[in-house]
Amino acid sequence: MNRVPLPLGPRFPWLLLLLTLLTHPMSASDAAAPQPPVTPPALRTAHAILGGGCFWCLEAVYEGIPGVRAVVSGYSGGTTPNPTYESVCSGETGHAEVVRIEFDPATISYERILELFWKVHDPTTLNRQGADEGTQYRSIILYQDEAQKAAAEKSRAAAQAKLGRPIVTEIVALTKFHEAEAYHQDYFRRNPDKAYCRVVIQPKLDKLEKLKKGL
Repeated sequence: MNRVPLPLGPRFPWLLLLLTLLTHPMSASDAAAPQPPVTPPALRTAHAILGGGCFWCLEAVYEGIPGVRAVVSGYSGGTTPNPTYESVCSGETGHAEVVRIEFDPATISYERILELFWKVHDPTTLNRQGADEGTQYRSIILYQDEAQKAAAEKSRAAAQAKLGRPIVTEIVALTKFHEAEAYHQDYFRRNPDKAYCRVVIQPKLDKLEKLKKGL
């Protein structure tokens, strides 16, 4: 009696797979082959751009706030392209010293950042913070969309209700942020023993430690 061979075509694909595994077993290295890494979802970030006197001060303050990822010192609010520190200090560029705050809105809101802003500088002194005087030291909020504009105006009204003197802080649309020179970045961290850092910035940081309880 003749044996009829089993067909190995499309009617029996499982048999082909079985024969393949028997004749070419999977090696241990194949079984343990590393899987491609899973890319985590991109972290959401937002930005706030504020000016309240010397940018070294605001930079140092916001770098210590939970939820803030980065703070960059720069210039904004004027019309002169490519401003330098010297040109801004001349008062002829229209720019103010500002900081760009990159933050995680899941940890700290834009409204909280503004709430702190009113507490770490004097928004009632025109073009001046302490001994720093000039239009480059003016109090200013630069909004990036209508939501930020509304939040800034609401926040200013709430702050004004608590102060005896009129707030002079400008609320204007952001046109462009110009990053300041490298030697201005992380100034307090790199120069904690400088006289300005000890006399002006450190007291703000001491005050911040008390304010953090409300953030």
